[in-house]
Amino acid sequence: MPKVSIITPNYNSTKFIQATHDSIIAQTFTDWEWLIVDDRSIDNSFNTISRFSELDPRIKVFQNPKNLGASASRNKGLEEATGEYIA
Repeated sequence: MPKVSIITPNYNSTKFIQATHDSIIAQTFTDWEWLIVDDRSIDNSFNTISRFSELDPRIKVFQNPKNLGASASRNKGLEEATGEYIA
């Protein structure tokens, strides 16, 4: 069980999601899971985050069945989180 679950709602974040990934990966603390909940992006960000999860098993990607908004996406992340702490 990871100590920290990092929850990120994602919607059309192609310009920023790589920087978010790089920041998380660069941390010296490594006992984490990153849950990214895509809210049916129409840009390329879902493909990008899917590649992240293929490269690192700590990264888990979910996609809403339809666009539900940031709060529903965060709630989905909370449902899937297994960490002791939430970020």
